[in-house]
Amino acid sequence: MTCRAISPLTAAALCVKSRGQMTARQAVNAEALKAASAEFTARRLAMRFRGLLRGGTVEELDAWLIDARASGIYAMQRFARTIRQDLEAVRNAAEPWSNGQTEGQINKLKTLTRAMYGRAGVDLLPARMMPL
Repeated sequence: MTCRAISPLTAAALCVKSRGQMTARQAVNAEALKAASAEFTARRLAMRFRGLLRGGTVEELDAWLIDARASGIYAMQRFARTIRQDLEAVRNAAEPWSNGQTEGQINKLKTLTRAMYGRAGVDLLPARMMPL
C-alpha cells in the first residue's frame, strides 16, 4: 500500500496506462489500488476498450458493451450507455483513414481569423493561408 491517498484523476490515469509505460512508482500504485478496491476491475475494461480502438478489432465492441453494463461499476455503465448513443462514430474510430488533414486546415483558418480579431476579409485570408 502507498502511504498517501491517490487522487481520482491519478487512479483514472492508471486505469488506462499499460504496464510497459508505467514507472516503478505508478506500478506500485496500480497494484495498491487493485488490492484495495474491488472496483479497480475497471482497469480491465478500460484496457480492453483501448485495445479495441487501437487494435482495430471493433467486432468485439458489442461484447465489451455487454461486459461494461454487467460490471456493476456506475462509471463504466454510463460510459457504455454513452457509446451506444453514437455507436457508428466509435466503430469508425478504428478505421485506417482519417480526416485529420482537413481538420488541421480548418483549425489553422480559425486560428488566423481569431488572431486578426475578425478583420480577416476575403482578400486577406487567402494571402495568409497560402505558404510562401
